[in-house]
Amino acid sequence: MIRRYFTIIVAFIAAASSAIACTSLLVGKKASADGSVFITYAADSHNLFGELYRQPAADHPVGSFREVVEWDTGRPLGRIPEVAHTYSTVGNMNEHGLAISESTWGGRPELVDTTGIIDYGSLIYITLQRARTAREAIKVMTDLVNEYGYASSGESFSIADPDEAWIMEMIGKGGKSKGAVWVARRIPDDCISGHANHSRIHQFPLDDPTGETIYSPDVIDFARSQGYFDGKDEDFSFSRAYAEYDFGALRGCDARVWCFFNRHASGMDRYLEWIDNASGEVLPLWVKPDAPLTATDMKEMMRDHFEGTPFDMTLDIGAGPYKVPYRWRPMTFEVDGETYTHERAIATQQTGFSFVAQMRDDQPAVTRGLLWFGTDDANTCVYIPVYCSVTEVPHELAHGNGDMNTLSWTSNFWVNNYVANQAYNRYSQMIPDIRRVQSALEQGALDATVAFEAEAPSLSDAEAAARAQAIADEWAARATSDYKQLGDYLFVKFMDGNIKKEKDGKFLYNPYGLPASPKFGGYDERYFRSIVNDAGDRLRVHDVNQQ
Repeated sequence: MIRRYFTIIVAFIAAASSAIACTSLLVGKKASADGSVFITYAADSHNLFGELYRQPAADHPVGSFREVVEWDTGRPLGRIPEVAHTYSTVGNMNEHGLAISESTWGGRPELVDTTGIIDYGSLIYITLQRARTAREAIKVMTDLVNEYGYASSGESFSIADPDEAWIMEMIGKGGKSKGAVWVARRIPDDCISGHANHSRIHQFPLDDPTGETIYSPDVIDFARSQGYFDGKDEDFSFSRAYAEYDFGALRGCDARVWCFFNRHASGMDRYLEWIDNASGEVLPLWVKPDAPLTATDMKEMMRDHFEGTPFDMTLDIGAGPYKVPYRWRPMTFEVDGETYTHERAIATQQTGFSFVAQMRDDQPAVTRGLLWFGTDDANTCVYIPVYCSVTEVPHELAHGNGDMNTLSWTSNFWVNNYVANQAYNRYSQMIPDIRRVQSALEQGALDATVAFEAEAPSLSDAEAAARAQAIADEWAARATSDYKQLGDYLFVKFMDGNIKKEKDGKFLYNPYGLPASPKFGGYDERYFRSIVNDAGDRLRVHDVNQQ
């Protein structure tokens, strides 16, 4: 998500401190190990508090209206008539296992419609309350913007149900006419896809008898009328016409999708020229993975920092002596008149919340949709299992339990920040301890869901719903409590640059009852060399007796 896209990378990155930029990955049901459809989401904002939203199902009398409030700012935009019945939602999933995520690419700034009243966030959450399937969702979304106008800039949406996953891209018409131009494509069942703040749909079938590509009737004609395209219809690229291309759009955005493809499919080096120079082969909308993916694979992908690729963030001097894969904003900097950039990975420190949405068509209604929900940095969070049937948000994830300016030790978001922000200073030393606790919690949560789902067919609907709620409550509480203990442990173990000695998880004492002397973690050789290169003459040890 990003509220406005800029045409040069310097402006794009300068705005990042007040904008939201997200990543979404998709997996078709034949590309997963168990027939699940997956989509992911990282809501990456410097000012977004990590909490879980929920709306109960409801019936509405004739004449009811719904207030529309801009998701990014809370600004009232207007109101629209309410439908007779709305479905329950938890986070970005509804009771039917429909899930929607997004990333914003902004596009041509003149196409923002200031008269529209449906922003991208409202479009997601209103649609989740009104649609049962991905195809229904596409119709609801496009009907809403056609009727009430689209109040955001260029957007990519992941839309998935237990049977199929779609990418839809949309941009307004700048008030020249109501509505938006858009195109939606179904991801083949045996493929994976993704988007990350840059338009990903290029050429598409103009007459698709399968119904797996649909688009607004004027998507090409409008581009022609605005001077964005003048070629043959079959050569039309939605991305080239409506998005804007610069170094940031490719290296800062498409590179994240490339990294997902590269992790799970062979031969992805062929697209590096596209990532670096917008030349060579265009990064495809989808690829077929070498092996089927699991929910664990998707969680791990959301933790990626380009490790093992030419963009690996742990290898350059910016990572410091502790191989820290994070760079503080602003993203660009200037040295001797040249502009440089830090890499922008999938995992980033400013994430408010992220999720892996898992939808299964072989599951009963109670367990059909499973939202693996995490707060703060996806790299260090614990993904908590939240079924689409829950009726309450666990306290640790609920609205009102702290906010961005109010610390709460029972808030999962704040406790995850407590752990992550310590690791940002001494990453290579702390991350093994974090992985140990994180892995144990996530494996325990996974085991709990597997056991429950095996038993669920023998339970009544009420019993199954109660168990689903209990799982969310238990693992939200456990993840929060265990991470508070982990944060305390890290603080004690690594205090003052030292590393306390321990055995079996307990800090050691000497034979006389005093704490054992700590180890000195020090620095790596590259860091020492950088010091010598900068100040070696002043710091060199010399023999004073020979002077």
